Amino acid sequence: MVFSALGAAYGTAKSGTGIAAMSVMRPELIMKSIIPVVMAGIIAIYGLVVAVLIANSLTEKITLFKSFLQLGAGLSVGLSGLAAGFAIGIV
Repeated sequence: MVFSALGAAYGTAKSGTGIAAMSVMRPELIMKSIIPVVMAGIIAIYGLVVAVLIANSLTEKITLFKSFLQLGAGLSVGLSGLAAGFAIGIV
C-alpha cells in the first residue's frame, strides 16, 4: 500500500505541475492533460484493493507459505505501482 501510494503521489504531483504549465501555454488542452492525474489515482486504488484482500485473508493459523505468497503479492503490486507512478510523472 505504501509503495503504491508513493507512486500515485509522485505521479499526481508531477502531472499537476504539467497541467499548470499546459494551462499557460495551451489552455484548450487542459481537459486532455487531466488524464495522467486520474491514472495516478487509480494506482493507489489498486494498492488499496490488494491490501484489503490480503488483510481479509489473514487468520491466526496462517502458514508460512501463504504468508510469503501474500508478501510477494503486496510487494509486486506496490513496487509496480511505484514504478508506474514514476513513469506517469515523467510523461
